[in-house]
Amino acid sequence: MNIADIATQDYIEVNVGTRMGKVRSTFEDGNPKGIIVTNDGDYEGVISEREVLQSHVEDDAKVAALTKPSRSTPAPKVDRQEDVRETARVLIESNAKVAPVFENDELWGVITDDAILEAVLENLDTLTVEDIYTSDPVTLEEGDGIGKAINHLREHGISRIPVLNDSGYLTGVVTTHDIADFVIRKNHTMTTGDRGGDTQRLLDVPIYDIMNSPVETTTLDTTAKEAVEAMLDQDFAGLMVTPEDDDRVVIGVITKTDVLRALTFTEEERMDVQITNISLLDTITRESIVESIQSVSDKYADMQVVHAHVRFKEHKEKLRGTPLVHCQIRLRTNKGQVAGTGEGYGAENAFRVALDKLERNVLEVKGVTSDEEYRGQLLRKLNEI
Repeated sequence: MNIADIATQDYIEVNVGTRMGKVRSTFEDGNPKGIIVTNDGDYEGVISEREVLQSHVEDDAKVAALTKPSRSTPAPKVDRQEDVRETARVLIESNAKVAPVFENDELWGVITDDAILEAVLENLDTLTVEDIYTSDPVTLEEGDGIGKAINHLREHGISRIPVLNDSGYLTGVVTTHDIADFVIRKNHTMTTGDRGGDTQRLLDVPIYDIMNSPVETTTLDTTAKEAVEAMLDQDFAGLMVTPEDDDRVVIGVITKTDVLRALTFTEEERMDVQITNISLLDTITRESIVESIQSVSDKYADMQVVHAHVRFKEHKEKLRGTPLVHCQIRLRTNKGQVAGTGEGYGAENAFRVALDKLERNVLEVKGVTSDEEYRGQLLRKLNEI
């Protein structure tokens, strides 16, 4: 299946000279997945709500300040005849929910994560939430400030965080959109006083004041189709996963991105590896990353690796022009998830530190009993999508 019939020409476009204040208002008013940026009609990039939230660009600045190569990563260009699986992969690796679609080298429209999920919805009843959810989620407490939430969202590259009360029970969820909506509205009302002090007060506001409650939950045995239907119907990007007998205890999160990632699984002999922010690769290649992770996996045949996710994040600090990069490697195995993180100047150094930490963490669980059928079962479930 290709994306020719599911891409759309219905999208929001702004010029590089547009004020950032107008862009922030657009996200507040319509909650688009992304805004296409052009320069005299030529494609320049895509701005996401997360980028707007995490940027420090003032409202009077131009959009160009956020689309400079040093500040953001352009969304991948997707051909209108591209395969659905490949399109899902490039969306994931670019950490994007929307990508520009080109036909004959001309901007034709956009493709969104929702459009892909709707197209494959009928095939998702062969998967369950347990097959693809993310366990051990990052959490917040009701009294934690918005600033802490923003730091967690940025550090872990996520879009939603479950909120717990003093007893450790799930009482709400806070998302990137919730925070952006709150900050944008408050900034609009700030006309006097110390702007720096006002910003700090915003960051100190407790999450309890802006979180969504009650929370939409799902269970491990729910089909991926049912979970996606719930997300599409209620315009949620993710659901909290709880035990069947107690919806107060959060054990994981399932998002649209998790489902898209499952679509990219293949039946090739080589391990399936996804890389987020792949544009940060400098002296290391995608092939080298795959080979390195494969070599770690091959050492421990009793642990069956289903999927690997490598995420790079650039910090402002630099050494002789090379940025400090954070790398996280996460393996989804038949016995749960194993991760390793590290930092270094340049993507390659960061990856090597994270890989070393990953191998040490794998060693701690290498004695698990193997489950030879798990990967094959999951791939067979996905075979007809």
